[in-house]
Amino acid sequence: MDRDFSKDALNAINKKAGKNITPGAVKKLASTVKPGTMQNEAQLRQLIKQVSAMAKVPVSEATVQEIISAVKKGGTNSGTMESLMKMLLKK
Repeated sequence: MDRDFSKDALNAINKKAGKNITPGAVKKLASTVKPGTMQNEAQLRQLIKQVSAMAKVPVSEATVQEIISAVKKGGTNSGTMESLMKMLLKK
């Protein structure tokens, strides 16, 4: 994922949520993600909960299911992640 998208996404999330999530916090969480995380539903759920807690924004079960379905369907390339970000920011 390119740097500009990452920076823009983080800025959009911080603006939408009214939070200040730092790039360092994101990198720390990202360092715990393994390639299998995106394939394992339990691990993916845990990651979603961690991101939700970091942002201090509750995520409904329906949204969790939507994220899991989108990841399983589309993989994790930057285009898919950008689409996910746009979908979630509309909620």
